[in-house]
Amino acid sequence: MELPKETTGIGLEQRLLTEAEIRRAVLQGLQELYVAGRRVLVIIPDHTRSAPLGLLFRLIYEGLAQKVKKLDYLIALGTHPPMSEEMIYRRVEITRREHRRRFSKVRFFNHMWNDPDALTEIGRLSPEEIREITDGRFETEIAITVNRMIFDYDLLLIVGPVFPHEVVGFSGGNKYLFPGIAGQRIIDFFHWLGAVITNPVIIGNKWTPVRRVVDRAAAMVKVPRFALSLVVKDEGLAGIYFGSPEESWSQAADLSRKLHIAYKERPFHTVLSCAPEMYDDIWTAGKCMYKLEPVVADGGTLIIYAPHVTRISATHGAIIEEVGYHTRDYFLQQWNEFKQYPWGVLAHSTHVKGIGTYENGIEKPRVNVVLATQIPRDVCEKVNLGYLDPDSIRPEEYADREQEGVLCVPKAGETLFRLKNAPPELGGKA
Repeated sequence: MELPKETTGIGLEQRLLTEAEIRRAVLQGLQELYVAGRRVLVIIPDHTRSAPLGLLFRLIYEGLAQKVKKLDYLIALGTHPPMSEEMIYRRVEITRREHRRRFSKVRFFNHMWNDPDALTEIGRLSPEEIREITDGRFETEIAITVNRMIFDYDLLLIVGPVFPHEVVGFSGGNKYLFPGIAGQRIIDFFHWLGAVITNPVIIGNKWTPVRRVVDRAAAMVKVPRFALSLVVKDEGLAGIYFGSPEESWSQAADLSRKLHIAYKERPFHTVLSCAPEMYDDIWTAGKCMYKLEPVVADGGTLIIYAPHVTRISATHGAIIEEVGYHTRDYFLQQWNEFKQYPWGVLAHSTHVKGIGTYENGIEKPRVNVVLATQIPRDVCEKVNLGYLDPDSIRPEEYADREQEGVLCVPKAGETLFRLKNAPPELGGKA
């Protein structure tokens, strides 16, 4: 099956796309695909990514259901917990009744990242390739594993948003395959690669070593791939691009850079980073630190305000409580002690704690990270983070105080904040 030769789509900086514009763009894009009698698997993000998937789900069904032999959905969980049937219906904005009566051709599946029977190895990256891809940082063989069900289909259709991302630079594109539907080994490797480079240096940059790993792994997937790469703004879409995952992602990332990066003149000594409800643990609410770390002053405090969050991680909580949150250098200088832990968990730990130093047995993070959640004080202290009673915080008291060095971000986690004249370690040009 051939994919369209060129990327098509529409992107606007000054306003959101209308529903009519989205409808026209999606249906025209789908018409370019030869899908008659084919089996199509749509790969979508879980509930921790903003996107109008309800509208897109209906348009995709309208454009494909009567033509294809099979139309299924796979949720790209990475290592997130599986979604219940109720959660899936909320994600695509339908009811169980509508599923049975109007969208009966569709089946939904969760990616099972920790089930060896659900995965298959499709190739390996040699130590020499890894050395070249990572600019000499690593030299090891990496097995590439992916959800084996993709090989039951004739076409993979990736549908998801593009935002600045702490591990890969910008999310989207082939990232919905790796880590979205991948096995733990490759997930752990490139998350730790991103952590070694550090979040402030990676985030908001298109062409990173981690993106090279993702695209190299995706090239081993011998099923035709197509993508609807979305640029989400507020509650709507500013852009939607169709084509190969690489090209459509590239165009979406260019627009995301313009819409999802906010520049500040000077750093802030206090940042209140308010987590939206879609981040239901610190594993995901950590994005409230990743996107704001570059604008916190040295020695400043960033508060992750998430009064709805009750746990660190449904999947990885026990390991995080054992390891704690630490800077990259803390792990690197004690690597023999920590290398046996999942590298993806270590990466998350460093991203939440932020950059810093570890010298003569003393760790000095650049930023003081505080949790204002339902997680008890003793747990926060155990994992090496600060604690605030969420009931003591009134977000309105932090608002409109930028001249005082206080920043309040009501819906944190997707817009990246940078300093206009940032030093290299905070994302500025070297």
